[in-house]
Amino acid sequence: MFTPMFSTPEAERRTGATAWAQAMLDFEAALVRAQARAGVVPPDAAERIAAHCRAEEFDLESIARRAVGSATPVIALVADLTALVGPADRPHVHVGATSQDVLDTAAMLVARRALRGVLADLRGAADRCAELAREHRGTLMIGRSLLQQALPTTFGRRCASWLTALDESADALDRVVAERLAVQLGGPAGTLGSLGDRGTAVLGHLAAELGLAEPVLPWHTDRTRVAELAGALGAVAGALGKIALDVELHAQTEVGELAEGGSGGSSAMPHKQNPAGSVLITAAAHRVPGLVATLLAAMPQPHERAAGTWQAEWEPLTELLRLVAAASSGAERLLAGLRVRTDRMAANVELTAGLVMAESASAALRGALGGTEARQLVAELCGRVAERGGTLRSALLADERVRAVLSEPEVVAATEPADHLGSAGAFVDRALARHDLGGNR
Repeated sequence: MFTPMFSTPEAERRTGATAWAQAMLDFEAALVRAQARAGVVPPDAAERIAAHCRAEEFDLESIARRAVGSATPVIALVADLTALVGPADRPHVHVGATSQDVLDTAAMLVARRALRGVLADLRGAADRCAELAREHRGTLMIGRSLLQQALPTTFGRRCASWLTALDESADALDRVVAERLAVQLGGPAGTLGSLGDRGTAVLGHLAAELGLAEPVLPWHTDRTRVAELAGALGAVAGALGKIALDVELHAQTEVGELAEGGSGGSSAMPHKQNPAGSVLITAAAHRVPGLVATLLAAMPQPHERAAGTWQAEWEPLTELLRLVAAASSGAERLLAGLRVRTDRMAANVELTAGLVMAESASAALRGALGGTEARQLVAELCGRVAERGGTLRSALLADERVRAVLSEPEVVAATEPADHLGSAGAFVDRALARHDLGGNR
């Protein structure tokens, strides 16, 4: 019922039971080939064993049921693989490895395969942000602080912030995928004792076979790699959640500055157009931190092999990959269809009758009156506008103390929102330049 909202069809394929089983079997095929290259297993036997390492040859439901008795599906899987190969080849199946070697390496393979689509969606979402930032570089919008109107900014500046967060979190995740997803091979106690002096050679060949990083030594109870993966996924989810939250807030009826291209309806209120895409991204982003915390909590593991903490990682990691995949895919769709209502943005800048320009007015008066007196005078005039109506500009123009030091053009200039955007445009340009540079890698 809920899976389509919190995963994608590709993520389901990449992280489902068949995907995990195939990743474990890919380990077994790569292991026996690596051992053949190191002279541990006859090459012809290695190829005959590898030929059976296909998930469709296995009863995955049976393996899952039998996993309960050993706290791992690997024992049942290896038993079934051994039964599939000929009697002469059976002694060469799973030589020197332990169950954790299989599952840890499978987890790395599953993550790498699932994250190809995630990274593509993140890059696509970032490209959409870049388009919006470029198009709306000068689109005036009110900035908000503590949910209250603050100072003028531009919608392009907001999009540039989204863009930079996506680019940086995607780059960090990409680095983890490229450098930190490593093969695992240590045997029962991390020494590869049954492989004699050929253990490190097999390790190197195994990493090459699978295209994973070769670790310095087995990482059975050193879970920093898993933690870095979890942290990178958590950061991506946070960046996506920020975008969704902004869209939700700007889409409120009273604000009306943004709208989703395919907003959802209501079961009870026909007039509503709910920001359904943002809602699902927000829901996914709120679930992610708990999963990240579970993986971080599982980091302290006893001795050479863990009892329970390692097993606690499998499902949270799977769910984490699915949620981030759903959020990434959803964000690209959201941004591609986002409707920007520049008229509402302009109207909302004027909502406070110019009071948001109080800082600028104080700055204009500071040279003649001093900082304290300038702030006090503008605060007094702001209070008068709030109580009696009018605008800050008209109050400034009507005040003799102000007119004694500022001309009418100077008052107008000090209260024109579009003239007080500071480095907003420059920041947009910097974000776009950084994005364009990254896109050329």
